[in-house]
Amino acid sequence: MAHTKSITAAYRLAHERYSALGVDVDRALKALAAIPISLQCWQGDDVGGFEKLGTSIGGGLAVTGNYPGKARTPDELRADLEKALSFIPGRHRVNLHAMYGEFGGKKVDRDEIEPKHFKNWIAWAKSRGLGLDFNPTCFAHPKAADGFTLSHRNKSIRNFWIEHCRRSREIGAAMGKALGTPCVTNVWIPDGYKDTPADRQGPRERLAAALDEVFKKQLPAKHLLDAVEAEALRHRRGKLHGGFA
Repeated sequence: MAHTKSITAAYRLAHERYSALGVDVDRALKALAAIPISLQCWQGDDVGGFEKLGTSIGGGLAVTGNYPGKARTPDELRADLEKALSFIPGRHRVNLHAMYGEFGGKKVDRDEIEPKHFKNWIAWAKSRGLGLDFNPTCFAHPKAADGFTLSHRNKSIRNFWIEHCRRSREIGAAMGKALGTPCVTNVWIPDGYKDTPADRQGPRERLAAALDEVFKKQLPAKHLLDAVEAEALRHRRGKLHGGFA
């Protein structure tokens, strides 16, 4: 009870401060309540996923996948997400990475994933009135170990990731269709050099051609909203990565 009173007191104080600055707090909160937040699934297990590939996360990510108390199964992760969402006002969404599919204990490589591997997630989201968003998982895989995926100079590796991203879009569209709300499918691209490379044009050309292949098939906008996030170039601006130039 004392905790609730302190929160209420803090809210009233904040309300007064913002109102003094001309902010209609009640109107702002009403607008905010209509904006869904897409909660990242990997916050529940430190980017462990549920594949059986036997690989480490890698890729320069600041995670280990082994923090205490993490969700060990899809059911545990869904229970944790439900608990987290119970504290967040409004109706929201959950963002899934491809590595969070349910593969029945079998090894299913990234270029083999299908909507059926996410049927339990879709059923769970539908039963709770949640939307789902989706990401290909272009890291934590032997074919991403050197820091390149869609721009890889090896054509077979590049084609592997193209197929993975193609299938991810199909899965996103299936989610959007089943749930009646468009699935934002974000192609996160980790590729980049830590040093200034001699060839700055080649990787860019390969990446552009690969993305053309990934997005060649038109999928209904009422089911799927495409997005692209070039992480390496963003890191370069923060001087953490060299990018391609």
